[in-house]
Amino acid sequence: MNGTSQARPPRFNLLLPLVRSLADPAAVLAGAVLVGVRALRLGQWIVDDAAITYAYARSIDEGYGPAQQAGAPPVEGYSNPAWLALLVAGRRLRLFDHGALFGVSDLVWFPKALALLCVIGMLAAVSFAARAVLPGRAWAVTLLAGAAMAGNFSLVVWLFSGLENPLYGLAVTALAAVLARSVARDDLLRPGTAVAAGLLALLAALTRPDGIVYAAAYPLTTLLLMRRRRTVRAIALSTAAFALPYASHLLWRHAEFGRWVPNTAVAKAQRAPDLAGLAHATELLSFAGWTLVLAALACTAAALARPGPGRRALLAVLVPLALALTAYGTLQRDWMALYRFATPVWTLAAFAGALAAVTVWDRERPRGRAVLASALLVGSVLSLAGQRPRAAEFRADPTLSMCFVADRYGRLFNTYADRLALPPDAGLLLPDLGGTLLTSRLRVTDLAGLTDPAIADAYAAHDTTRLRTYVFDTVRPTFIHVHHPWAAISGLTPAALTAHGYVPLSTQTDTGDWIRHAAVPDPTRLTALQHTTLPAIPHSTHLRTTTPTHPCGPRLTPTP
Repeated sequence: MNGTSQARPPRFNLLLPLVRSLADPAAVLAGAVLVGVRALRLGQWIVDDAAITYAYARSIDEGYGPAQQAGAPPVEGYSNPAWLALLVAGRRLRLFDHGALFGVSDLVWFPKALALLCVIGMLAAVSFAARAVLPGRAWAVTLLAGAAMAGNFSLVVWLFSGLENPLYGLAVTALAAVLARSVARDDLLRPGTAVAAGLLALLAALTRPDGIVYAAAYPLTTLLLMRRRRTVRAIALSTAAFALPYASHLLWRHAEFGRWVPNTAVAKAQRAPDLAGLAHATELLSFAGWTLVLAALACTAAALARPGPGRRALLAVLVPLALALTAYGTLQRDWMALYRFATPVWTLAAFAGALAAVTVWDRERPRGRAVLASALLVGSVLSLAGQRPRAAEFRADPTLSMCFVADRYGRLFNTYADRLALPPDAGLLLPDLGGTLLTSRLRVTDLAGLTDPAIADAYAAHDTTRLRTYVFDTVRPTFIHVHHPWAAISGLTPAALTAHGYVPLSTQTDTGDWIRHAAVPDPTRLTALQHTTLPAIPHSTHLRTTTPTHPCGPRLTPTP
C-alpha cells in the first residue's frame, strides 16, 4: 500500500469528486453573497431615474403603450428597452408595481432581486469561462472576481439602484466569458460561438445605447487571435446575428417615435467623442486605488508574457474591457455620483484581474505567490480605505431618490391641486420625473426633456428661447417647479415666470413652486394657500437629509 492510499481514507476519495464539483457553484454563491451584503447598506434607496422606466412599464402593461402616463403621446423617454421588458414581465406576473412583501414595496425588492440574480449570472459566466481556461482553479477565479466586485462601492451602488446596470453588466460579462472560453477551447470560429457573441452584444445594445460598441468585440477578438480563412465567415455570422435584430429595432423605433435614437439621447445632446472626453476614464483608476490598479496591471502583464491558454483567454477578456473604457470615455460626464456609466468597466476589470492573478499564481513558486498575495491584499485594503469617505458621503446623501421625488413633487402637487379645486387636466412642468409620474394625477411635462421631444430638440439646439416659447405658449402648465440648475439651463427664471403670469406658491433659496394665476378658478383659495405653511416641503426635505433611504409606502400610485 503506497503513502497516498494511507494518507487518504476510502471515504475521502469518494467525497473528493463531490467537493470539487461543488466548489465552483459555491464560489458563485459566495461572491454573490459578498456583493449582496454590501448592497444592504443602501437600504430601500432607488434612484429616481429608474422610476421613469417603472412608469413606462406600468403604461405598457395597462395597455397605454410606450407613454409616460395614461393618455400621453408615445415618446421613447427610456433608453433601456431590455430592462423595461423585464419590468413589464414582472408587472404582468404581479411581482412588480402591485404591493409589498414583508413591508417592502415591490418597486424596491423586485429590481434589487433582479440585480442579485444578474450578479449570480455574472459570476456564473466567469466560472463558465474559467473552467475551460484554468481547470480546477475556476472557483478561485470566481471567488476573487466576486470579492473585487463587492469591494467596489461604485459597482454595488449602481447595480442595486433600480436602473438597468445589472442587466448591462451581465450581458457584457457573459460576452467576455463566451469569448474567453471559446479561445481556450480553440472553437472561437464555431458558428454557435459567433451567434452567441452577436446576440449578447445585441442584449447589451438594447440595455443601454452605448452597448452598441460591443458588436465589435467578436470581430476584434477574432482578428486579433485567429489567422484562418473562416474568419471572415464567422465575423459575418456574428455581425448578422447582431445587426438584423438591431436594425429591426431601429426601424420600429423610427416608425413608432419618429427618431432613430432615443429621445433621451437628444435631450442630453450627446456630442461626438474627443480626446478630452476619453481622458476622463482615468478617473476610474483613481477611484479603484492606484496600488490595486498597479498590482492588477502587473498580474496582467505577467500573465500575457508567457504563451498558453491563459494568455489567449485573458486577451479575449481585455478586448471588451477596452471597448468598455472607450464607451465610458465617449459618454458625457454624468451628474450622478460614483460613475454610473462605469458598470461594465468594473465587471470586466474584476473578471480580467481575477483571471490574470490566478494564472500567475499557478505559475509562481512560493516566494512569488507570497509577493502576489501581499500586493493584492495591500492594494485591496488601500482601495477600500480610499473609497470609504465617498461611500459614507453617498449613504448619507444618495443621488436623488424615487421616494423623495414621489413625496416632494408627486404627492405635494396633488395636494396643491386639491386645495385649489383645479380641473383634472391641470398640468405640471418640472425636471424630476420618476416618482412624480408614479404618483401624480396631473398632466406631467418633463423640463429635462427626456420624455418631451420639443424640449429635447430645444436643448439639442441650445435654444432656450424656443424652449420658453413652447412652455408658455403651447404647454401652458398650471404648475411649474424649478430648482438649481434648471432655472439657468431652461431660462425659466423667476423674472420670466412672473412676466408670463405665474405667481409663487412656495420659494426657497434656489427652489420654487409656481402656479399660473389665470388657471386658478377661485383666487381666494390661492391666497389662502400662499399664506399657509404646508408641512410637506420641510417634512420631505427632512426625510431626505436624515433618513435618505426611507420607504414611501407599499405602492406609488396617483392618490385620489
